[in-house]
Amino acid sequence: MKYLHTMIRVADPEATLRFFDVLGLKQIRRIDNEGGRFSLYFLAAPGDEDAQVELTHNWDEKEPYGGGRNFGHLAYRVENIYETCERLMAAGVTINRPPRDGHMAFVRTPDNISIELLQEGGALPKQEPWASMANTGSW
Repeated sequence: MKYLHTMIRVADPEATLRFFDVLGLKQIRRIDNEGGRFSLYFLAAPGDEDAQVELTHNWDEKEPYGGGRNFGHLAYRVENIYETCERLMAAGVTINRPPRDGHMAFVRTPDNISIELLQEGGALPKQEPWASMANTGSW
């Protein structure tokens, strides 16, 4: 058995692709299906192409997707959680659960999918503004 990917449905593929680009994932494949009226975008972190996220955009879908907590979240290990969160904030992403402990943070995609960021190795020393930053929304 081999893990292939996790699929999430997206309403605005351009916004979601920008989010994942800022996060550090790159598009490795795209499929547009005229007959089925959908597009599939496959993303992966450079060097980890076997762990893919599939973004599915149904062209005619009009209803917003609900964000059930039963899905949980996607998780990524990052080299420097503070730099990653700074880069995301600079791109307009809300840090829902800041990395107060130097180890873990949560953000959400434009379609409200929760993303967990985990510091590679041990936690970084606590630092401001993260150490005293409050949670925003749900994560």
